[in-house]
Amino acid sequence: MLRLLLEWLPVAIAAGGAWFWFDSMRARETAVRRGKETCAGRGLLFLDDTVALDSLEFMRGGRGRLMLRRIYRFEFSDTGNNRLKGSVVMAGERIEMVSLEPHTEYPAGNTLLQ
Repeated sequence: MLRLLLEWLPVAIAAGGAWFWFDSMRARETAVRRGKETCAGRGLLFLDDTVALDSLEFMRGGRGRLMLRRIYRFEFSDTGNNRLKGSVVMAGERIEMVSLEPHTEYPAGNTLLQ
């Protein structure tokens, strides 16, 4: 029995690692998409076309289900020549919050950003 467990342990670890990697890539793509949508809707520039994982922790969701909470950081600009910080907070696959540093609001068609 112990021998069987030891033979399958590397397979289980590899499967868990693969699941985590695919889940992380899907969450990152969702965070990038939401960051872009938020910036575009406010007439802001989403800089570098990417997000960076800032925090990863376990949390309890609805009905006590264990899930990952991720916080992604990104940078945006309101004038085209500055860098401001924003974040996307995700609980599992659900977006909890998108926040942006205080900035000057421009209409979506602002020529400074084009």
